Amino acid sequence: MDFIQLSLETAEVARRAGQFIRQEAARFDRSRVEHKGLHDMVSYVDQESEKLLVAGLRELLPQAGFITEEGTAGAPSRAEEFTWIIDPLDGTTNFIHGLPCYSVSIALLQGNELVVGVVYEVNQDECFRAVRGGGAFCNEQRIHVSGTAELNSSLIATGFPYSNFARVDTYLPILKEFMRRTNGIRRVGSAAVDLAWVAAGRFDGYFEFNINSYDVAAGILLVREAGGHVTQFLHDGDPVFGREVLASNTAVHAEMQQVIGEFWS
Repeated sequence: MDFIQLSLETAEVARRAGQFIRQEAARFDRSRVEHKGLHDMVSYVDQESEKLLVAGLRELLPQAGFITEEGTAGAPSRAEEFTWIIDPLDGTTNFIHGLPCYSVSIALLQGNELVVGVVYEVNQDECFRAVRGGGAFCNEQRIHVSGTAELNSSLIATGFPYSNFARVDTYLPILKEFMRRTNGIRRVGSAAVDLAWVAAGRFDGYFEFNINSYDVAAGILLVREAGGHVTQFLHDGDPVFGREVLASNTAVHAEMQQVIGEFWS
């Protein structure tokens, strides 16, 4: 299979969904927001975007299974060979409040390996694309992780807990330590964008826990293909389905793990 061509076609599917999201942002009505759980919101825009994505991706690979955030493709189903992992609107809270950072995230698994990843940041019209073994690109320009060598010169990103606060008392001292030992911490509200920006060298590292596969799968491949490193917090593990992600430019990875390891177990 030609994964490069497939990634380009996947990027076009993401762009079409992004165009729909952009159109809806101009006339969005907050009264049409639903709550899936505590602080966990969904809008008709998430759902319709996902339908567009599922329909487009089924045309590309009719035999593939789907793992989707909103379940419009039915119950999650990993196929024997190919499985799409989709977030139709990563950064829903930003979208609902009119904050301009949200994205479409699409990844393809072949068995257990990520082979295609696309993150389309809607507001800046930036399409990040990666293929296993083929590098990473933003709007078809090759991207690389940063060259920052030490944590004390780095800018890192994270996400805050919004529905599961069981480990928040562990998370807060980690934040405090990173505040002391970096140039700053940012929380932009879209894990897919966080990872894409690590791949592009804008952030030097990113970490988050209680995260879902559809939030991070595409971005993980972007970082790896841009020359970075992605693991769970303290070991390699499975960052796609393991519910915690640590991504970096490789150079600061061990230092980030050391900081997290002082509090996390």
